[in-house]
Amino acid sequence: MNHRRQAVRGLAAALATLVALTAAGCSSKAKGGDDEGTGAGGVKAGEGVTDKVITLGALTDMTGVYATLGKSVTQAQQLYVKQVNAAGGICGRQLELTVRDHGYDPQKALAAYTELEPKVVGYAQFIGSPFVAAVKQRVDGQDKGLVLPQAWSASLLGSPYIRVLGSTYDVETINAVDFLVKEKGLKSGDKIGHVYFEGDYGENALAGAEHAAGKAGLEVVEQKIKPTDNDMSAQVAALKQAGVKAVVLSAGPRQAASLVGVAAATGLRVPVIGNNSAFSPQLLGTQAGPALQKMYWVASPSLPIGADTPAAKKLVADYKAAYPGDSLDNGIVAGWTAASVFGEALKKACAGKDLTREAVGKALLTMTSYDAGFGMTHDFGDPKAPSSRESVILQPDASVPGGMRTVREPFTAEAAASYTH
Repeated sequence: MNHRRQAVRGLAAALATLVALTAAGCSSKAKGGDDEGTGAGGVKAGEGVTDKVITLGALTDMTGVYATLGKSVTQAQQLYVKQVNAAGGICGRQLELTVRDHGYDPQKALAAYTELEPKVVGYAQFIGSPFVAAVKQRVDGQDKGLVLPQAWSASLLGSPYIRVLGSTYDVETINAVDFLVKEKGLKSGDKIGHVYFEGDYGENALAGAEHAAGKAGLEVVEQKIKPTDNDMSAQVAALKQAGVKAVVLSAGPRQAASLVGVAAATGLRVPVIGNNSAFSPQLLGTQAGPALQKMYWVASPSLPIGADTPAAKKLVADYKAAYPGDSLDNGIVAGWTAASVFGEALKKACAGKDLTREAVGKALLTMTSYDAGFGMTHDFGDPKAPSSRESVILQPDASVPGGMRTVREPFTAEAAASYTH
């Protein structure tokens, strides 16, 4: 494979320094020993587990580039915890979710991870591929707490403890390009634009775009941006001049609104498709709303919150009852799915009378056909692989709960099925 390994200097260097500092502060802490013992119900316990409580961590973004999604993910997980506790908890213990907002800031993310690490059994949420990647060596080497991130970079694969829910960004982007070719008329020789965040997320998506383009005879025109770049005027102008026939977007909701809005206003009327984190339904209320409904699509690792499945309908009803003033989006699905997967792993570990971190991680490996009710079956048996290679293609639609409707059911492109990371 012809993967481009571009150096992401600024952020990578800062993260490496911070990880070294935080690891140095924790290196003397012995795992096990005094932390572990047999507790209530004859169950072995470790960090984050007492006779009465199992504590999970959530490292979220409530104030940064993914603020709307972070809020939805967190509230869905708080709802899950509330419902589990109302039904008696897990292993005779109540669940507790300890939340920290990092605002998509690397220093805050690593500080929050370090603070919570001794207090939790693992993390049902960690937003931001670069930040998760930054602690990967620590998680694997000494911490060993299960992390189910809202991050889909292939660089996270291979860890027995950091487990990707759904297709990674490279696989998802291959599926997205397949949609453009099969259903939007792209053909060999055409150019496609790719606007992407610097760092793990964007670079991984770019690897997928280049793989798919190579298979389909397309040329990729790159536009690398920072998460703080909100005005896409220059990128649209460059892509228009290059004569692209479609655009892939691996960024956040703000960039999606700007790119699609500017493209429509300046006459670049081509299909734009984003990765799963590049949309929030709140965008439909902005000036870009009409253009998003006409020329924007999203590749997703699950059916949307407005899907016609029993699980989706129940979650919508429960979420509306719990948070009547808040809108619906796919962050709810991502948050609920991760929490329910973690809960299932805890139940399996409990059956083995062992709630230590290593036992919870091993319990997840036995879950090879888990269905959270949103169209995908997840296989967690191989840490080197994402739990699924399928994607769903969604289109913004203000008339649908959650603002997105399914236009292509779960599928795996031929190029994605044969792809190796």
